[in-house]
Amino acid sequence: MRGCTLLAIVCGLAILAWPADKKKKEEETQTLQLPKELPSTVVGQTHRLMFYVTPLSAKGLLSQQVRDALKALSRQAKGGQILKIRAFVAGSGDVRRVRDLVSETFTGRKQPLPVLTLVQSGGLPMAGAQVVLEAVVEDRKERNPKGLAFLSAQAAYSANPIDPVAPLAEKSVAALNNTLAAAGSEPADVLRITCLLSSLENVAAVRKVVAAEYPGAAQNYLQTQRAPARAVAACEAVARLRRDAGAPVRLLNPSGTPATPGASELALVSAPQLVFTSMQASFGYQEQDVRLAFERLQKDLEQSGVSAHDVIFAHYYPLSLGIANQVRKIEPEFMDAAHPPASTLQIFEGLPAMDAGFAVDVVAVKP
Repeated sequence: MRGCTLLAIVCGLAILAWPADKKKKEEETQTLQLPKELPSTVVGQTHRLMFYVTPLSAKGLLSQQVRDALKALSRQAKGGQILKIRAFVAGSGDVRRVRDLVSETFTGRKQPLPVLTLVQSGGLPMAGAQVVLEAVVEDRKERNPKGLAFLSAQAAYSANPIDPVAPLAEKSVAALNNTLAAAGSEPADVLRITCLLSSLENVAAVRKVVAAEYPGAAQNYLQTQRAPARAVAACEAVARLRRDAGAPVRLLNPSGTPATPGASELALVSAPQLVFTSMQASFGYQEQDVRLAFERLQKDLEQSGVSAHDVIFAHYYPLSLGIANQVRKIEPEFMDAAHPPASTLQIFEGLPAMDAGFAVDVVAVKP
């Protein structure tokens, strides 16, 4: 009888404890881990780099489209390490969500985290599409035995913002081909081309122009602003070198290619390693804010053993012409003014931070 009494007491205590244990386990499963911080720089092997653009999709909201794009990118990479992602987002979704999804996805796969640039564009060339990803991938095999050529965007403008962009794209591609010839490369060597446009109306005509010249390249087309002040087509490219550059780095302004003040139009790179940065944004709209962004970028580069003078290509994403002018004014204080990097500067719709005036990401050679 005494044994039965003890058994009853034990069972009663277990029953009383069970809801508390269940509640504790439920609380534990509801705890969310913060996404891991993405790195500020990564290093890649120049001769193994490949460049990809994810297909557009109109399925679901932004989060689903980002997940689908990351899956597509993983298939494209075929086991290579994804070093850099440049995400262009259109629509009203929370742009910052992209950063969390990239971190969660790569952490879940137990893969090294990439650097990320995140920019809001004016539109993408598919109704309902909200995101497109460009990526730099380090392949397992050598892909570029002679090195790479980074070509600045060749911008063609018209003062009337509603002018068609296809004729401007023809001018941009013609200038790009001239630059490519100076590199000793051919259209078949172009690995990726990105065309920044003032309008996506009749984008099929722009695709036709570009595809006819670079059928083997990964291609990306996007509208930079919803309401641009002027019409523009600015196409930039990365190509495989066919001949030895003659030096680890050569920065050139080829004859016949319109020169951009304070920038080179072409960077030839045979150095074995390249450093890719995430974007650094200014917080505010004054010159001192621009200067602080460059200072943070310089610190990021120094952590990878390089400096701003090692930069061979820069992407700038200002939100106004006034800020673009500030960027070009302050850039020589940090970059090698005697040998400025190749670069692309176009005005964009927005950035993840509400008070950001511009953002910058760069590619630098690692000695």
